[in-house]
Amino acid sequence: MLLKSLLLTFSFLCIISVRAQNLPSLLLNKNINATFSITAYDKQTQEWGIAVATNNIYVGNSTIYIQPGLGAFSVIAETQPSYAINGFEQLKLGKTIKEAIEYSFQNDSEQYLRQVAGIGPNGEVYAFTGASLKYWKGKAAHITGNSFVVIGNQLTDSTLTAMATAYQHANGTLAQRLLASLLAGQKAGGQITGKQSAALVVKGKDNEWFNQIDLRIDDSPAPFEDLQRLLAYHYGRIKLNQAIYALKAGNTVEGKIKLQEAIPMIKGWSGIYSKVAMAQLLSGDKEAAALTILHAIQLNPQWKENLPAFYCLATMPSLKSYFQVTSFTEKDWCSAIQLLLEINKANEAISLAQQQLKTYPSSSYIYYLLGKAWSAKGDISKARTLYTTAISLDTENKEAVQALAIVPK
Repeated sequence: MLLKSLLLTFSFLCIISVRAQNLPSLLLNKNINATFSITAYDKQTQEWGIAVATNNIYVGNSTIYIQPGLGAFSVIAETQPSYAINGFEQLKLGKTIKEAIEYSFQNDSEQYLRQVAGIGPNGEVYAFTGASLKYWKGKAAHITGNSFVVIGNQLTDSTLTAMATAYQHANGTLAQRLLASLLAGQKAGGQITGKQSAALVVKGKDNEWFNQIDLRIDDSPAPFEDLQRLLAYHYGRIKLNQAIYALKAGNTVEGKIKLQEAIPMIKGWSGIYSKVAMAQLLSGDKEAAALTILHAIQLNPQWKENLPAFYCLATMPSLKSYFQVTSFTEKDWCSAIQLLLEINKANEAISLAQQQLKTYPSSSYIYYLLGKAWSAKGDISKARTLYTTAISLDTENKEAVQALAIVPK
């Protein structure tokens, strides 16, 4: 009985190990990533990007290296970060991408187990596939093209060709084209031993932090679908922000179009549904906003914490039972006033703020929001007085301090 129990435990551990490691890594006791990736450079946007997938966990942790303005390296098979670390230093010295990679290659006693791709500061490419990779089951190779490289091992025969073709014919941003290439590789068979993680990183020379892309699916039975969803969220949020900006500026038609484009892209992301509902209110569609809120609560019951901000919808039949107004705190009422300001309802914000000051006469933040409302209506004198009152009640109300500093005298 004990022997049977030990055998079952051993079998279970083997199953876990095999899922977390590929066969070469088990046989050779190496940190081997049986992987496929695409590394590319967009000359127009000056962005470098890498998309990668494997049957191991957290592939993005050890295979992607990008320094905007300098270059990018994808390091797979028996992963060795020094190829990227040394490579960047060599590029800084003015070496070519080939020289930068060969610097580590020539000093590497196990270069036959490596697979490395690199792109330099102007899009020049170079790659090599270690000599021993041809003995692994499946195909190991690389293809270089115009400012892109696809590499991989343990693949079906057509994976890399499909990736290269897809990238060259894809439209959209660099991130979208990289993902199209990765998906094409998987559709062609991908890695013969399965899939477990994927990653997509794009960094640009002049990109702000919020425009850099660093998406990682570290462990999933469907890493490609998850990566698609995250990239859609990234661009959906951008489009939603554009919709809100247009609606606030009075460009209703443009705002509504962008909003309708954004909604399917961020489906399932409950955390952003408050912005969707706000945009729908800006467009004048209370019914749609109410439905969005109901959907958010279904996806995440804790989303109810956001409800007070949408007090303007408290009388909607579909939402009436969700609002517990008697339990609203001062912060809840502040969020309700703030949303009214965000949706260009200054008069309603003034009315609600004045009403709540009867309950919270010492609320610095309500005075500040009331000042913002009057400022939005063009009454600068009242706004200044209210900002001053807010600061007198709380000298740490930095928003009021800043507002007072920029309001015309």
